[in-house]
Amino acid sequence: MAVTTNRRAEASAPPLTRFDRVERIVHWTNATLMLTMLVTGSMLYFGPLSAFVGRRETLKTIHVWCGLVLPVPLLLGLVIGRGFRLDVKRLGRFDDEDWRWLRSWGRRGRPGKFNAGQKLNAAFVAGVIPVMLATGSIMRWFKPFPLSWRTGATFVHDWVFLALLVVVIGHIGKALADPTALKGMISGRVPRSWARRNRPRWLAELEREGDRAPIE
Repeated sequence: MAVTTNRRAEASAPPLTRFDRVERIVHWTNATLMLTMLVTGSMLYFGPLSAFVGRRETLKTIHVWCGLVLPVPLLLGLVIGRGFRLDVKRLGRFDDEDWRWLRSWGRRGRPGKFNAGQKLNAAFVAGVIPVMLATGSIMRWFKPFPLSWRTGATFVHDWVFLALLVVVIGHIGKALADPTALKGMISGRVPRSWARRNRPRWLAELEREGDRAPIE
């Protein structure tokens, strides 16, 4: 009876604030730029797609400008978003529970606000952005660079692009597999019951802090 009462109380409790407005804007702006880069990059990389779409120079221009702008939302988020800065710190911490989660392929461990997979994904993307920006710039404005640099930049850019494509597809698949989490990135809120099942340490953190702040 007590368990049933607790579940009813939890179901009627107000949702928890998971992401504030700045975090959501940064995420969706970054996602739009990244997807645009991947789509245009795919059209440029795979010959049949490029031939089918045409307008290769337009695709190149869109691809280059999206790449140049890509770091901007992240930098602005760090400057103006307190919640964003806190989440960057969370994503940068790896502890025993994260290793337990990884070793069990997500079946064990008590994740905090982000699980180990999300932390690895964030680290990969954070590393990819400057690499792709540097190699892409060498490929686009190649005249000052020796041939060996251009060849190396093209090799790295192409292979990192393919790795990023796989990671982004996996990320989208995981998001679609958990509609509640996806809704949390759209509305900023998630049910307490979802947090208890999927992010128990984050829920405990909120309960300790008494975090009931309204979403921005």
